[in-house]
Amino acid sequence: MTRHSNPMQLRQPRSRPGSLCASILLLAIGLPGGAWGNPVENLTTRDWVRAAFEDGTASPPFSFTLDGKPSADFLKTWPVERASRSLDPQRTEQTCQYRDPATGLLVRCVAVEYLDFPAVEWTVHLKNTGAVDTPLIADIQALDTQLTRETKGEFTLHHWSGSSCTPHDYEPQATTLDPKAALGIATSGGRPTDANMPYFNVEWAGAGVIAALGWPGQWAAHFDRDAGAGLRVRGGQELTHLKLHPGEEIRTPLVVLQFYKGDWIGGQNIWRRWMIAHNLPRPGGKLLATSLMMCTSDFYPGMQSTADGEKKYIDAYVNGGVKLDYWWIDAGWYPCDGAGWEKTGTWEPDPKRYPKGIREVADYVHGKGMKLVVWFEPERVHAGTWLADQHPEWVLGGSGGGLLDLGNDKAREWLTDHVDRMLTSQGIDLYRQDFNMEPLGFWRRNDAPDRQGMTEIRHVVGYLAYWDELRRRHPNMPIDTCASGGRRNDLETLRRAVPLLRSDYRGDAASMQGHTYGMSSWIPYYGTGIGDQDEYVVRSQWCPWLGIGRSDPEKPGLDWTRYHRLVAEWRESADLMLGDYYPLTPYSLDESVWMAWQFDRPEQGDGMVQAFRHSQSIYESARMKLRGLDTNATYAVTDIDTGVTQRIEGRELMDKGLLIVASSAPRAVVIMYRKAP
Repeated sequence: MTRHSNPMQLRQPRSRPGSLCASILLLAIGLPGGAWGNPVENLTTRDWVRAAFEDGTASPPFSFTLDGKPSADFLKTWPVERASRSLDPQRTEQTCQYRDPATGLLVRCVAVEYLDFPAVEWTVHLKNTGAVDTPLIADIQALDTQLTRETKGEFTLHHWSGSSCTPHDYEPQATTLDPKAALGIATSGGRPTDANMPYFNVEWAGAGVIAALGWPGQWAAHFDRDAGAGLRVRGGQELTHLKLHPGEEIRTPLVVLQFYKGDWIGGQNIWRRWMIAHNLPRPGGKLLATSLMMCTSDFYPGMQSTADGEKKYIDAYVNGGVKLDYWWIDAGWYPCDGAGWEKTGTWEPDPKRYPKGIREVADYVHGKGMKLVVWFEPERVHAGTWLADQHPEWVLGGSGGGLLDLGNDKAREWLTDHVDRMLTSQGIDLYRQDFNMEPLGFWRRNDAPDRQGMTEIRHVVGYLAYWDELRRRHPNMPIDTCASGGRRNDLETLRRAVPLLRSDYRGDAASMQGHTYGMSSWIPYYGTGIGDQDEYVVRSQWCPWLGIGRSDPEKPGLDWTRYHRLVAEWRESADLMLGDYYPLTPYSLDESVWMAWQFDRPEQGDGMVQAFRHSQSIYESARMKLRGLDTNATYAVTDIDTGVTQRIEGRELMDKGLLIVASSAPRAVVIMYRKAP
C-alpha cells in the first residue's frame, strides 16, 4: 500500500548448481594488499572459504575503522580463534573471532558455506568486552572484497531498481565498470528495496559473482575499479560512526556471495534455486503453494470495512462458484474515528464495525473453505491512537506520532504479545505487515553524535526478532511483507516472509510485464492484485500468488464465465513460475516492441513462454530462442488459446527459436511445453 513515493537515487546455459561448486574459476578475493597476489585459476567456493575463514591466508572479507585506523592494518595483529562445525548435510558454519587486547573489542564473523550450491554467507558481530566505552568504530563494511580477473573484457555490473510505485519498479540495469570507475548505489529513506535493490551480479568473460546484502534498513554499496584488472566491492549499513558501551554488541548486514561459471542469466538461476532451497519460508515445514486471494477493503469509503460487508462479498464470490484460497481484510478494520485507514496505532477491531471482532469473519471464511489474511502496520503510529497516548516513550516522535521503536525491548515485547493474542483470538491465518513510512529520519534524529547508526541497528534487530518470535509461536502461519508494496524485500526479510503485493503501482499492462521481468531474477515467490479484465491485462500480472477481483461481485445475474477461465489459465501455469527464469527479449516498456520470458522446470521437463505484443508493435510475429532445454528431446508445444500442439526438437527450439504469432495488438500469448514421450 502506497500513498506517496520517492525518486530513485540511481536510474540505472542452465547448469546444475551442484556441478558448479567444483568448477568455479577466474576469481581471486582479498582486501587490497592482502595475502593473495595474482588471480588464481580454477578457484572454487571451497578455496575461497578456506582462505577467508579457515586458514586466514586471505584478508577478512569485511572492514571498519577503529579510532580512525583501518582494520586491514590491525586485525592481522590481533589474536584470532577459528572454529568449524556442521549445521546439516548442506551447510557448514565457519567462525572467526578477533579480540583487541587493548580495548576488549571482540569481532566475530560467522559464515555459512553451502555444500549443495556455490554460495557462502556471513554476518559480523562487534562486542565490547572491556570495562569502558570503545574508541569510535566507523565505516563498517560488512562486505569488502577485491575481484581480480585473468580474462580479457571488462566487468559488467547488473543491478536493479527498487519498488518506488512507478512503471519502472524492478527495472534491470547494466553498468560497464571501466578502469578507475567508481559507482555508489544505495536505497532511500531506510527501506531496503525502495530506490534500489541490494542484489548485484558482477559479470565478466565466462564467469561472475553475485553479491547480496540482507539488511532491512539503509544500506549502501560501492564498486571501485582500479587501473588494472581489479574491482573492489564494498557494502553495508550506510552510516556507522559509533562507540560501544561495556557489554554492548551490534551486528552488520548479512552478506551473500555466490559464484558461477557461464553467462550471468545462468548465475541468476542458481540464485533462484538457492532462494527456494534455503531461504523461502516454509510455514508448517512446507513451501507455500501458489494461491488465489481476494481483498474487498477498497470497496469501502476510507477503506473502513465492516463484518457484515465482508460476509456479503464473501457470499458474492462463493455464489459465483469461485474457490478462493485466502480472503484478505486490508487496512481500516481498527478504530479510525472517520480519519481513514492511516490512523494506525490502536490494534483492536473497531467495536462499531466489528462488534464480534474479526473472529466473526474468520469463522465465516473458514466455513467456506478459505483462510484469512489480515493487514497490520505496527511500526507507524498516528497521533491520538492507543500507542501514542499510552506509551509515547515507545514512539520515536512521542505522543505526536511517529515510528514505534522496535529497538526498545519493552515496546517489542508488548507488540509481540499483543499481535500474538490477536492472531490467536481472531482466527487469523496469515499475518500481513505493511510499512508506509520512511524510518531513516527517525533513526538518525535519535542518534547521538558518537552513536550514529545505533538506533537503526537496534530497530532492525528488533524487527527481525519480532517476526522470529511470531513464527515460533505460530509455526504454520505465513507472513506477508508489504512496505508500500515491495520496499522491504531484502534477504533477511525474505527468509521470514513473502511479498504478496510486489508494487503499489498497478497501472498499464506493459509496466506490469516489466515488474515481472525484473523481479523474477531475484525473488521467485511474489504476488500482486488485478481486476477482472481481459486476457492481456491479467496475463501481464501472473504471479505465483495472485488476487483477481471483480468490481461488482455482488451484482445479481453476473456472468462469471470469463473470470473462471482467467483463473483456470493462471492455476495451470502458476507452479511453473517457480522454475528457472530466462528473459527472452530485452527489457522495454515501449509500446512498439515485444517483451517475452520463459519459465522452465528441467527436472519435470516442462515450462512456458509468455510473450507480449505491445499495443503499437507493427510485428505480428516474433521468434524466441528458448533456454535450458534438452537438445536431444522432443517437446509438445501448445498455444493455450488455439489449443494447437506442435512437436519440436529441443535443439531447434534453442538454436532456431520458437515462432510466436499474435495477429492483433496488444496481445498476450502463452505457450506451454512438455517433454514428449
